[in-house]
Amino acid sequence: MTIIPFDAFYQKARENLGVRSQSELAGLLGVHRSAVTQAKRKNTVPDLWLLKLGRHFNLDPDRPESSVETAIGNIRSAMTAVPRVKARLHAGGGSFETSPEVESFYAFSRAWLRRKGNPEQMVLMDVIGDSMSPVIEEGDTVLVDQSRTDIYSGGIYAVGIDDTVMVKRIEKHPQRLVLISANSSYAPVYLQKEEVRRIRIIGRVVWICRELG
Repeated sequence: MTIIPFDAFYQKARENLGVRSQSELAGLLGVHRSAVTQAKRKNTVPDLWLLKLGRHFNLDPDRPESSVETAIGNIRSAMTAVPRVKARLHAGGGSFETSPEVESFYAFSRAWLRRKGNPEQMVLMDVIGDSMSPVIEEGDTVLVDQSRTDIYSGGIYAVGIDDTVMVKRIEKHPQRLVLISANSSYAPVYLQKEEVRRIRIIGRVVWICRELG
């Protein structure tokens, strides 16, 4: 097993993966923050971490080329950066924060994204309001696949009407769309004929991220 100093490992993670803290490194490796603290104190990367990378990224930990540089390179090639945009989806009446300006990027497994849809057309958007509670809570971030604009009844979509954007479950009926909130305090919105033409399907919500605490 190749012995990798922690400092070199962490530096490469910072340079190549954009890891900004030891907590983020712990999340990347799927370990507790205290494990990273201990590795830093000993200035060694546990063999288990390299084995874990080997299983996920097809590395042979007994070969010299399976160094931290190779591990990081394989991680980068297996990840896709998804933009988080400034626009906010309103779980309620509608948000006027519709700017497509990118605020930051988040890395996801490319293989995982492909199972969800088209990685190249995905964006992350924050949600405000409680009309989709408890399915989507205020403060959640949703992953929207903008390539999935065909409406399938019961699907949750990011939609735009005039100058506002929102997130709703959509039911499709002949000549009519119904925008449905998960929160029973909000009445369904019925769109018919010309109103249906006003709606823009931004994309289907394929994943929800929620912070705890």
